[in-house]
Order: sequence, then structure tokens, then C-alpha cells
Amino acid sequence: MAEARFEKVTASDNALYGPSKLLLCGFPAGAQSKFETVLGMAGLRTVPKVWITNGQEASLLSALFELPDGSGEGVSSRLPRAIIVAGITEKQLIRLMTVCRKAGMQQALWATLTPTSEKWTLEALLAELSAERRAFQKKKKK
Repeated sequence: MAEARFEKVTASDNALYGPSKLLLCGFPAGAQSKFETVLGMAGLRTVPKVWITNGQEASLLSALFELPDGSGEGVSSRLPRAIIVAGITEKQLIRLMTVCRKAGMQQALWATLTPTSEKWTLEALLAELSAERRAFQKKKKK
């Protein structure tokens, strides 16, 4: 697996890498409609969504981003809560993160698709994001 590095997102109109789509992990079926409301508040209701289900952890991100809009909808997921975005602007991503925080949504791992990460499995990405979160939290406590 290629080395990953954190890059800060700016409030630009630059589109993120990949097709306009959201991969959504760890959402119980009942929370999916609530997240749809959050997307509406962020002006992103029409962005295609794939609800990742249990058993898809070994799939490459590139394959998951090829799934049709609405895949996995209505199926609960026990995976870690994560939102993986592609193809929207940096400004839209910041707005979505802000709305999620203000709405009191359960904390999620966040990632953007990159030419490197699209070759990773979902499982590898979730492990990397979880390790980054632990490192940031440890640094914050000091």
C-alpha cells in the first residue's frame, strides 16, 4: 500500500478527485434518512450516494465508487462511521462537514478519494483513518 499523507482542504471551488459521489459507511438504516436531510441542508441532496454494507471491506475504493447511486440503501452497517467523498468541490466538502457538526451527527471518519487511495481496500482506508484519528487525539491531549 502506498504511503498516505494528510492534505488540508481549502474553501476553493476546485473539484476533488474522482466522480461526484459519497461512500457512506457505518450508518444504520434508520440514520440514512437523517443524513439525507443533512445533505439537503448542505445543498448536496443530489450527489450520488453509496451506502456501504457489511462484507464490502475487502473491495477496492475504485470498485465501490463504480456502484450505482443508492446501492446499499436501507441496509444497516456495523462498519466504522466514515464519509468518503469524491468529485464535489472543496467548498462543498467544508460546508458538509460544518453542517454535520452543527446537526450533532455522530462523529465520522472523513476522507477524499485520491489516485493513491482508490487502489486501497475500504478496510485499509478505514484502518488508516482510525490510526490518524488516534494520533490526532493523542497529540491534542498533550
